[in-house]
Amino acid sequence: MEHAVTKAVSPVVVRFGRLGDTVLLQPLLHRLHRRFGQPCVLLASGVWPASLYAGHADVARVIQIRHVHWPFALSPERWRAVLALHRLRDAPVYVCEPEPRALSKVRRMLFLAGIHPDNCQFLSDMRMTVDEHWIDRLLRFGDGVPRAFRDFGYNNVANGGSTAPRLQLGETDRADRDAWLCDRELADGPLVLLQPANKRTMRWSGVRGPEDDKWWPVERWALLARSIRARLPESHVLLCGTPVEADYLHTIRKAAANARVHVMAEALPLRRLMALLEIAHSMVSVDTGPAHLAAALGCPVVVLFGKVSSTHWKPRSVSSNTVCAMGGPSRGGRIDALTADEVVAAWAALPRRIVDQPR
Repeated sequence: MEHAVTKAVSPVVVRFGRLGDTVLLQPLLHRLHRRFGQPCVLLASGVWPASLYAGHADVARVIQIRHVHWPFALSPERWRAVLALHRLRDAPVYVCEPEPRALSKVRRMLFLAGIHPDNCQFLSDMRMTVDEHWIDRLLRFGDGVPRAFRDFGYNNVANGGSTAPRLQLGETDRADRDAWLCDRELADGPLVLLQPANKRTMRWSGVRGPEDDKWWPVERWALLARSIRARLPESHVLLCGTPVEADYLHTIRKAAANARVHVMAEALPLRRLMALLEIAHSMVSVDTGPAHLAAALGCPVVVLFGKVSSTHWKPRSVSSNTVCAMGGPSRGGRIDALTADEVVAAWAALPRRIVDQPR
């Protein structure tokens, strides 16, 4: 016998992942929003989740733990999160954490918050099928309803929704971007973004180099930048990354030796990067979070994979044919197995994107 949903409730979604992992949650957040009638509460780690989902229709609130690896007793953020979870103890909880150590921390927080196990679903209890994309696994996970909520009609709500992330920007984001582009004199041509590094590329003494499967030689990044400029003479090429990657990016810029190749490591907070990707001509990136941002915002992107398979982790876009994945285990599990000519050809084959530039 089917039951009508008795009342709308905000589900809690837990994921202690990196930027890309948090982007890939969005289709699940949307599905749970539809199922339970209220936007989700997201418990996540890092410095970006609150900014990433600011104003998003599927997220009512973000509980953010910046330092998830700190000991519990020394983490005021963790205790505040426990108190917040305690106030949500009657909500359905979807734990999307696959990593055992992080999962152990999540279970402890749920116990301290007084959340009954029957309120919870754990992704770790479900196997990933062969060649299943991570988003498809999350959506299959979201099709289930915690035991405590199965008799109230929530499992009768149609699933629907996109299987690609959708991110939302506001007019404040766009105004900031347009003013910034004009101030930097970057508004006179299409923008091509390059993301040469990720968290593992750097260590305290500098670039990890060939020991990192996502390392691509400086001279190939420089050749790619020069080739883009030759094929798209009116363009600006922006070298993107975090402040700790600035020296590495300046090395690439120096090797490119072109006045319209720019280092942006100090000037791209997350919302501005998202706003740039909304209008950018294209992006070339190692397999890392900004590549998922690009795809989610409709920016054509070439993604260079190392040892991780693109079958599970290829960025998804609502726009067809705008994501090209290269490399991966079939190419030896190293990005440096890819030649500059191959990457240039893949970039040149991306579908053309026409956007309005700010004046």
